[in-house]
This record gives sequence, structure tokens and C-alpha cells, in this order.
Amino acid sequence: MKKKGAEILIECLEREGVDIVWGIPGGQAIPIFDALFDSKKIKLVLTRHEQGAAHMADGYARATGKIGVCVATSGPGATNLVTGLATAYMDSIPMIAITAQVPTKLIGNDAFQEADVVGITRPITKHNYLVKDVKELARTVREAFHIATTGRKGPVLIDLPSDVAKTETEFEWPDKIVMKNYSPNYKGNPSQIKKAAEEISNSKKPFIYAGGGILSSGASKELKAFAEKTGAPVGLTMLGLGCFPGTHSQFVGMLGMHGTRASNLAMNESDLIVAVGARFDDRVTGNLAHFAKKAKIIHIDIDPSSISKSVKADIPIVGDAKSVLPELTKQVLQRKHSEWWAKIGEWQKSFPLLYSRKGALKPQYVIEQIYEMTKGKAIIVTEVGQHQMWAAQFYKYDAPRTFISSGGLGTMGFGLPASIGSQFGKPNSLVFDISGDGSIQMNIQELIIAVEHKLPIKIVILNNGYLGMVRQWQQLFWKKRYSGVDLSIQPDFVKLAEAYGAVGMRVTKEEEVKEALEKAIKITDRPTLIDFKVAPEENVLPMVPAGAAITEAIDYKDVELA
Repeated sequence: MKKKGAEILIECLEREGVDIVWGIPGGQAIPIFDALFDSKKIKLVLTRHEQGAAHMADGYARATGKIGVCVATSGPGATNLVTGLATAYMDSIPMIAITAQVPTKLIGNDAFQEADVVGITRPITKHNYLVKDVKELARTVREAFHIATTGRKGPVLIDLPSDVAKTETEFEWPDKIVMKNYSPNYKGNPSQIKKAAEEISNSKKPFIYAGGGILSSGASKELKAFAEKTGAPVGLTMLGLGCFPGTHSQFVGMLGMHGTRASNLAMNESDLIVAVGARFDDRVTGNLAHFAKKAKIIHIDIDPSSISKSVKADIPIVGDAKSVLPELTKQVLQRKHSEWWAKIGEWQKSFPLLYSRKGALKPQYVIEQIYEMTKGKAIIVTEVGQHQMWAAQFYKYDAPRTFISSGGLGTMGFGLPASIGSQFGKPNSLVFDISGDGSIQMNIQELIIAVEHKLPIKIVILNNGYLGMVRQWQQLFWKKRYSGVDLSIQPDFVKLAEAYGAVGMRVTKEEEVKEALEKAIKITDRPTLIDFKVAPEENVLPMVPAGAAITEAIDYKDVELA
């Protein structure tokens, strides 16, 4: 039976198990949306901006582990996906972006709403396609899903000209995809694993440095078993939060610029770093010239290009954490490392996470109260800025896929649409969007989607009247020259929420926090926005200055508690 290209596309999506797509139509995309109209298996969510669609697909993928799909029309529709694609690409999130394109005969002629989306997105997608022959469409979709969900995962874009979408051909579903030039290695080299096990067993001060790759591979249980047998302390990247229990006795905290002093000092003083699903990015290592000079490096990653990219690995292991970690666990000796833990305990006692509760309402207190009410049984989504770091520091994540945030790209405006995607993917979960008064305004239009679909997201705005993280840098390193960060002229967020049909509340005092959160949690038929008026010049500490060693953090002894 012959089918149009758009019909083939939708049937392929159905066969790949897609149950929801986010997007906005346009002239060249009408054939795709017309085919979606007849689908009984796929729910179409009409967003209000294509960037919102991309972040919703991203949030859905992060919360569920499944692939997220978004659709946009040609030209500006496609280019509006760019920030969302770059966000997913930097954090290795599996996503399919489908863009309509002008008819093939007009490509390259500067036609109305034409853009070279393949060229534009080549640096920010794992792969992309321009489909010029309808006979290649089904195989292209199959390949796209295979590439997006295997190896180091990431977004793949399919650009579909409108004439190809309307052309008929016989539909043939490729049962199997074999790509000669693409074959990720999952197992890990046995001799390298053996060498690593010997080093780990002989180490006196080992340190496990784990990241988002653990979540991507679904290897949280394997990491826990490995850590408990080795007795090593565990530090996590921001994107790795939840892949190892935040309440576990071996967890010493988040690593990096705003990580705990104990975690950073332990990694720097270790004699062996076991890096799993992490890439030694600059926010974690600080100044490379001073990074972990006493440590040998074992680096486990499914992406060979990530190994020795920043820090040379003494024992590289290319493979999937879910496969490699159990093999290591079998071969390593059971250890406790009492002396090493005694030293780490001293650091933990000397350098706890602190803040003063004097004066105006403190944002850290709000995060702590959210944790007290949920005890880790919530999905915390964040925007980007100070609030993001406080959410990472003061909430304990015990389960994978419960902390969702833009890491590599640092995308303001990510949180609200990503929380919508998360709630769609996990309808029975309690979802919080932790935001700042700057970030929330970047995609506030998507609030109507949460209202329309009765999503009970709790939007927490830590409102300090500034672009807070930039203001903090200006305070500490630019002589308090607060240029371009004043957000004191802002909308009434309570009235804005109510205008959209959500519930709006405002909190200005510590004693009001608990009651507001309790009320919000009880509301289950619409989103709730709480505007927390917090201390304007509160800082995220500790903080490693740019260019400094990871051990050279500015802490509370260096900055007076407000």
C-alpha cells in the first residue's frame, strides 16, 4: 500500500514507540501535522514557541530515559529549535527534531522561510539528515532513532521538504539497521578492566568521579555496588546528581565550581581517580595545571573522543558503564579505607554547606524546606543561575532522573518547558521547577501549556531582583559594578500566573514558606507559581574563581554572611 511521506514519517514514529510530540505548525509543515491529525497513538502538544517544544522533548527524555520528539516548520521555526538542540547535544540527551523544509526544487534559492537547517545544526546535533527521496524516509527515521539512542546519546535532526512529505511510495519498514561506520563499543577491553581492577585494589586513597553518563546508561545500581565494594568516596557532577544516593554515607557531595569543599579536596588529594560517564570539564577540574597531581586516572566512557580530551587517562576504558562496572566490581578487592575516610571526615566537618538565616528570606532555606516536605520523592527541574546551584547543593537526590537541569550549555529558559516535558513523561510524579526571576521570563509563555493540560507543576521563583549569578561575579571580581543585572522592574508574578489560569502565591517571610509549599502540593489540577522574595545579594558559596585550582574556593570565611 502506498503512503505519502508525511504518513510514512508518522507511522515510523509510532513503530518507534513515540507517544507524544511537541511543536508548532507552519506552511511547509502542514503535511506533517495533517498526518499527525490521524494518529491514534501520538499525542500532539501545541507549544507557544519552538524553543519551548525542544526543551519539553528534552525534559521528557531526561525524566523518562526515553527519546523526546519535537516538530517545527521551515525557516524561523527550525532556527528557533537551535538553542534546545544545543542544550540536548551538550548534555547527551536523546532527541529527534523534525523540521519541515521548502520543496526540493527551491532549496538554495532563498525561498520564503528557507534556512539551511542542516548546515546550521551540524555542530549541535549528533547527526542530521536532509531527506530528498521519499523512498529513503523510513530508513532515515530508523537510523535517526538508532543513532540518537545508542553510544553517547544525543539529538538527531530530520529535515523533510514539503514535496517529499506529499509524495507517495510503498511503505517498507526496515526491520534491522546496520551502519558500517557507526558501531559503539559497549563491553570494554578485558585487559584494561583487569589493569584498572588491580590499580583500584592497590589504591590507598581512591576517588570515584561519576557523571551524567551513569544516568544515560542506566547504571546507578552498578555504580552503587562498585562503590560499596571499593569503599571509595563518591563525588558527582551536577548532571550526575541522583545517579548515586545523596544520603549514602560514601557520597561526599557535588564536585566543581560550586561543589562541596570535601568533595573537591578529596578528588584533588586522591591517588587514583575512577572517572565514569564524566568528561573532566572545566567546571569540575578548575585550573588543569594544578588538578589532582598525585592521582592516576582511570577513565571509563562510551565515547572514545571524551577520553584524555582534557586530562590524560592512565587506563582508558571505552565502554558502557552498565557493562564495565559489574566486571570491575567482580575483580576489585573489598576495601574500607579507614584512614582515608578519617581525613575526608575532617574536611566534611571543617567545610560544611552554610548560610545565615538572619535578615531577609534566604533561598537556601526554601530549597531545604522543599526537601523536608518531599524527602527526595520529587523531580526537581531548574532554570540556570544561582537558584540552580542552590537546588544542587541543598536538596538530596537519592534516585536517578530526579534532578533535571541544563549543564553544558547553561540555558536560561530551560526549566519551565523542561518541567512540562517531565510532568508529561511522569504524570504521577511531583514536579518542581526551581527558577529565578530572570530565567522564568525567558519562556514564560509555555505556562499556558501546563494550564491547558492540567499539569500540577510547582514553579518556585527565588526572586532576588537580579540576574543573580552575574551579579555575584560582579560583586566578587568586578568591584560591585552592577552592569545590566538589575531586574527590580518586573511583572507581578502572582497576577501573571493568575492571568494564565495558574495559581499564584507570594512569600516574603520564613514563617510563610512551609504553608505555601503545603498548599501548592495539594493543588493537582493546574500549575502553581510561588514568588519567593529572597535576599537580593545572597551568594552561592563555596565558589572556585575562574582560572583557580579546584582547591582554591572562596568560602564563608572569605565572604561575610549577610
